[in-house]
Amino acid sequence: MRKALCVGIDSYQNIADLHGCVNDANSVKSALERNGDGTLNFNVKVMCATSDDSYITKSQLKDAIEELFKSETEVSVFYYSGHGSFDNSGGYLCTSEINRIDDGLSLNDIMGIVARSKAQNKVIILDSCFSGAIANPSEMPNYSLLKNGTTILAACGETEYATEKNGHGVFTSLLVEALYGGAMNLLGDVSPGSIYSYIDQSLGAWEQRPVFKANIRAFVSLRKNTPPIPIGELRKIVDIFTSPYEEFQLDPTYEPDKHEVDDITVDTEHEKIFGILQRYVKLNLVVPVGEEHMYYAAIHRKTCKLTAQGQHYWSLVKSNNI
Repeated sequence: MRKALCVGIDSYQNIADLHGCVNDANSVKSALERNGDGTLNFNVKVMCATSDDSYITKSQLKDAIEELFKSETEVSVFYYSGHGSFDNSGGYLCTSEINRIDDGLSLNDIMGIVARSKAQNKVIILDSCFSGAIANPSEMPNYSLLKNGTTILAACGETEYATEKNGHGVFTSLLVEALYGGAMNLLGDVSPGSIYSYIDQSLGAWEQRPVFKANIRAFVSLRKNTPPIPIGELRKIVDIFTSPYEEFQLDPTYEPDKHEVDDITVDTEHEKIFGILQRYVKLNLVVPVGEEHMYYAAIHRKTCKLTAQGQHYWSLVKSNNI
């Protein structure tokens, strides 16, 4: 069982309203609910505060988080978009009724709920100002060590502001892009670690910096997308290259377009292998040696070799992990 709680709070009683948080919560819900092939992924509950008729209180938010994490799920995901606050006691998620900074739900309390959770994997994703405080042990003295299976992904550091653009949080826009395939591996899986890497590389040095912290034995996939290459074709990497360090010899029979050579021998098997190698090149698994393009590597009888990433996937296939 896979469960997710997506919370977006635009409407506040005593502090300034926001405008993109509900959009963000619904966007994350859509990305998590179904895999790329349309199969069910997460059972998602959405809580949104769009007006004074739909305020979300501290007790309501805490109850929903406790309900999310009490089950023995494969993975439980908590996503929040809204105001965040920070004082000497730590960070807070601001619910609709707050009057002062420390009225919100404390991040320390949230991590206490997570620490007691029976879920195998617990993922907390926060898009709010000062949200990085959740990863600072000094701000959470009772839960300074993350329980095994816990991952935290926050939009910014504990002293930074999370920004909005075009009706969405900058962090969440990148999060959704990552879930829809921007951060997937060659198997189509998107993990929290790959999401962090995608967001971190997308933000400039002067922009908010995402925060990532985890205590896990293995990354969990948050969404399965259509792989950029069929798995059967990827597995052929160990047939083409007998070792991860071997260079594969090419010649004109591998290139279907032989207009630059006198030898017009046709070898359909070689051409089929060359087509796979060219797709490997597009995925940064293979590079030609001594030539800029695979076409000339074949025409000039050069070789090609596995990149570092290609060697990694060669090892995964060889060890039957793919």
